[in-house]
Amino acid sequence: MAAKDLYEKDLYSILGVKKSDDAAAVKKQYRKLARELHPDKTKGDKKLEEKFKLVSEAYEVLSDDKKRAEYDEMRDAFKSGRIPQGGANMGGGFQNADFSDLFGGGGQDIFGTIFGGGRGPRRGQDLAAQTTISFRDSIFGTELDLKLAPQGGKANAVTTRIPAGINDGAKIKLRGRGGQGPAGPGDLFVTVNVVRHPVFSRSELNLLMTLPVTFTEAALGADIKVPTIDGDEVTVRIAPGTPSGRTLRVKSRGVKTARGTGDLLITVEVQVPQRVDGKAKEALEAFAKATAEFDPRADLAQKARA
Repeated sequence: MAAKDLYEKDLYSILGVKKSDDAAAVKKQYRKLARELHPDKTKGDKKLEEKFKLVSEAYEVLSDDKKRAEYDEMRDAFKSGRIPQGGANMGGGFQNADFSDLFGGGGQDIFGTIFGGGRGPRRGQDLAAQTTISFRDSIFGTELDLKLAPQGGKANAVTTRIPAGINDGAKIKLRGRGGQGPAGPGDLFVTVNVVRHPVFSRSELNLLMTLPVTFTEAALGADIKVPTIDGDEVTVRIAPGTPSGRTLRVKSRGVKTARGTGDLLITVEVQVPQRVDGKAKEALEAFAKATAEFDPRADLAQKARA
């Protein structure tokens, strides 16, 4: 990075911290911004991606005591005029300036020290992989053996633990399992895809399911056994007159993680037989006559005109 680009950037302002803040405060603020600005969350917003890049660049300097001290000294020197601030057209310019006297580096390149400058050994390339797990494994967690592309002619396999409660599309970072490099290996980012379940789905820490009930169960009420993701059953009470679409909640039968435990949300779906004849038909006709005064569409037209 050019000197002008470096000293003009207020890294403290970019990261949203004070110059007096300690390393813990800098780290806390960076983590907050990283969660908000990570490309996985901003979904292709170029402005936010650029902001994430600037925040990461600022943190790289301010999180390192040596780089931070050198940056502070250099920026103060520029602001105080000890180093020309006019670019290449002032007094021969600072593009050819020798910063060794200022920083005592004996020829040390401060810009390369802080931002890499393309010098010195680099870590290996970060790698990406995908894996698919069952819905049940995403809820309870599992251990996977991943086979990766061979490196250096050798087989490349890694075993990793998938944490309980992982979401579909989540990424797991495996440090040091990427490509090899002079300064050590890069990281491996594994995207976890979760297969849909025939009964359960999820929303945050809650598990969702649809419970089919008969017309008589919904009208008269019933106690119904419902399966859970744990493998056992719970009994839920359908109150008399329960409409289709009502949601019942079973506490603490959702996803269990270190962050907490969700609930099982059961949506009632009233189902009717495809064909009714014989005594069943006679009974329904008698029921229709007995409940003729009940009109579920009594105020439908009035509401439509509102």
